[in-house]
Formats: sequence, C-alpha cells, structure tokens
Amino acid sequence: MTKRPRRNRAVTAKGGWLPNTLAIAFSVVWIFPVYWMVNTAFKPRSEAMTSTPLFLPRHWTLSNFDAAINQTTFYRNLFNSLVVVGGTVVLAVVLGMFAAAALSRFRFRGRRTIMVAILIVQMLPGSALLIPTFLVFNRIGLLGTYVGLILAYVAVVLPFSIWVMRGFFIAIPVEIEEAARIDGASTWQILYKILFPLVAPGVVASSIFAFIAAWNDYLVAYTFMKDQDQYTLPVWLASFSTPITGTDFGGQMAGSVIFSLPVVVFFLLIQRKLVSGVSAGAVKG
Repeated sequence: MTKRPRRNRAVTAKGGWLPNTLAIAFSVVWIFPVYWMVNTAFKPRSEAMTSTPLFLPRHWTLSNFDAAINQTTFYRNLFNSLVVVGGTVVLAVVLGMFAAAALSRFRFRGRRTIMVAILIVQMLPGSALLIPTFLVFNRIGLLGTYVGLILAYVAVVLPFSIWVMRGFFIAIPVEIEEAARIDGASTWQILYKILFPLVAPGVVASSIFAFIAAWNDYLVAYTFMKDQDQYTLPVWLASFSTPITGTDFGGQMAGSVIFSLPVVVFFLLIQRKLVSGVSAGAVKG
C-alpha cells in the first residue's frame, strides 16, 4: 500500500485556502453597506453626521424609526407598494404560466419567433423601455394609476417568468398528459390539476423575481406616478433629503431598514425553492 504524497496534500490545502479567503473578503465587502445602514439607523443625528466614523452607536436610539413611520405619507406609500407589488406578482405569474404552457405544449406557426422575441426583450434593460412605455401610457391615460404602474412592471418581469416556467413545462413527460386524456380529462383539467401543480417551483421563482423587481423600483414609480400620495416606498425614501434641511441620514437609514425587512423575510422563507426554481428553469429550458 502506497502513501499519498505530502505535496498533494499541501496543494489541496492551498487550493482550498485561497478560495475561502477570497469568499470571506468579498462577503465582508458586500455586507458592510448593510451593516452601516443598520448601524446608522440607531444613531442620533449628532453621531450620524460626525466626521469620524463610529462603527457602533454610543447612544442607541429608536427615534429615527419613529420619525420614519410617522411621516405623513408613509402608510399611504406602503399601501401603494403592496397594491402594485401584489398586482404585478399575480399578473406576471398567471400570464407567465399560460404563455409557458402554450409555448411548450402546443405547436403553432410563429412559436419560435415569439420565443426569440421574449429572449430579446429579456436582454433589454428596463430603462430602455421607460420612455416608449411612458409615451404609450400617456396617450391612453394610464399615467398616475395603479394599472399603469402594474403593467409597466409586468412588461419587465414577464419574459423572465415565461422562460423559467417554460423549462418546467418541458420537463414534464408528455405521457402524463396522454394518460389523463385517455381517462377523459379536458385540456383545462390537465392544465389546472396536473401541469400547474408540477411547475410550482417555477411559479415560486417567478413570483420572487416579480416581487423584488416591483418592490425595489424607484425610477418607474417616480416617472409614472404624479404626486407624493401615489408614490411607492422607494420614492418615499427620497423624502428624507430636502434642499433646506439636507439629508436626514439616520431617518433615511431607518426607513431603508423598514423597507428591506419584507424582502429579507420573504426571501428567507422560500430561498431553497428560489435557487432550485431558477437553476432548473435555466437548465431545462
């Protein structure tokens, strides 16, 4: 029996040490802004504005959170965000499921052209569609409405939803549908009772993507809505900076913590399904 050379062990140890060190370094760099946001949220204004960085508050305070929540438009903007995000998620998932089912299960003229068009639209940045969408919505009277903002977000997230869920539909064996048809099931029954439950991971991945895209957006909401009462929470965060008083960094960071909590909680609850859904959709599609 031969012993394993020591040099191989050294190479293996070195090869594992370097990636781990780089991963830790990048993690620290990425998590530091989040730490500083939370740190500043608990500082009084005098400590938040000091020229010397304080890595921990000397006098912990909740006044920044109180000031953020008690702003006049906070609850109205929160309601706007919930309505817009809910409508975006529902519409993107429903339209994405039916479109993915049609593109994966039916053969019709122009199917490949539609799939290529979906890929092209998905590759375009959302800001490139902002001005054309604004002009169209202005002409048909959808600016300053929930419907207009929801449709603008759906236009951005729908290509991703279709492509991800199409991968799950393709992975379902056709024999399952054939067996259901032999048993007398209609097309709608096959879709509702058989296919849709099997693509649930893709639905979860698409809904999370739609949720994050609509919840975090600032530019579209600021452009399409007309006054402060119609804005969503990302635009509300900008109200902490005024030309007269400057920027209330403590209040803005407290508002950012409040704004981030729903996304963090939502992501932690279904992170496993998100990873499996995106991976499976990308590989199988």
